[in-house]
Amino acid sequence: MSVEAAREKFQSYLTEKGLRVTSQRLAIFDAAFAQKEHFTAEELLDHARAIDDSVSRATVYRTLPIMTESALLREVDIGKGEKFYFPSSGNTQVAQVVCVDCDKIFEISAPFMEWYGSTVSSKLGLKPISQRLQVSAQCIAFRERHACPNRTK
Repeated sequence: MSVEAAREKFQSYLTEKGLRVTSQRLAIFDAAFAQKEHFTAEELLDHARAIDDSVSRATVYRTLPIMTESALLREVDIGKGEKFYFPSSGNTQVAQVVCVDCDKIFEISAPFMEWYGSTVSSKLGLKPISQRLQVSAQCIAFRERHACPNRTK
C-alpha cells in the first residue's frame, strides 16, 4: 500500500471511529511512515515534533493504538517492557527475528503462518484471530569480534 493510500485509510478510520482528523495526528502518521527502522513511541514523538511542534506525548500514545487497530502499524513486543512499531506492508504473515545483542528487529515473510495457525486452531475447534512468530537470536559477529554490525544505538 502506498503512503498516500495509507494516509487516506488513516483519515477514513479516524472518521469512522468518530475521531477528528487533526494536524497532530497527521504529523504522527507522517513521522511513522517516514521511518525505515522499527521505532518506539518516544522516538516517534521526536520525529512527529520535528514536523509539528504542537504534537504532545499524550497524542502519540493515544494515536498508536488507533494506527495498530487499523492495521497501518505493526506492534512488536520484544519482551523488554517497550513496544516497537513499524508501518505495515500489508503482508500479515511476517515473522520477527530479534537480535538479543542489539535489539534490532528483522522482519521476514512467513507465508506458512496462515496455514499453520488455521491448521492448529481448527484441530482444537477454534478460529485464529491473530498470530505471531518471533525468534530471539544472537549476533555471530558480536560473539566473535565484540562488535555488532547492526548496532546503531
